[in-house]
Amino acid sequence: MTRAEFDAFCQTLTGATHVIQWGGASVWKVGGKIFAICSRWRAGEADRISFKCSDLSYRILTDLPGISPAPYLARAKWVLVETGEALDDEDIRAHITAAHEIIAGKLTRAQRAELGLPVKSAARKATTGKPSRAAPDCA
Repeated sequence: MTRAEFDAFCQTLTGATHVIQWGGASVWKVGGKIFAICSRWRAGEADRISFKCSDLSYRILTDLPGISPAPYLARAKWVLVETGEALDDEDIRAHITAAHEIIAGKLTRAQRAELGLPVKSAARKATTGKPSRAAPDCA
């Protein structure tokens, strides 16, 4: 995936904003929080894509050849796709979409509503530890 393709895809994600920072990195954010980066991590290298992962995806992806923990961001479960052969474009798009959802899910309800993202209803939590008094299922 080229930087232009990366940027074009990230732009389609609801509430996503783009900045160029850190010496020319293409940084995509939702609610001011980063979910994906396309950058030359070291001088003279080709652009590489990094994104936030779930804990499980991080463990699986970092075991694949051509994918490593992202420099400076690995502790936050970010990966760096080092080669174009590591993941195809469809998989990269799926992981970037998941990264966007992970980061968007950490925003407040108000932030999510402002950005046009789905707002989850507040779940009611049982605090007594007692069984529910809901009507039994009489099938």
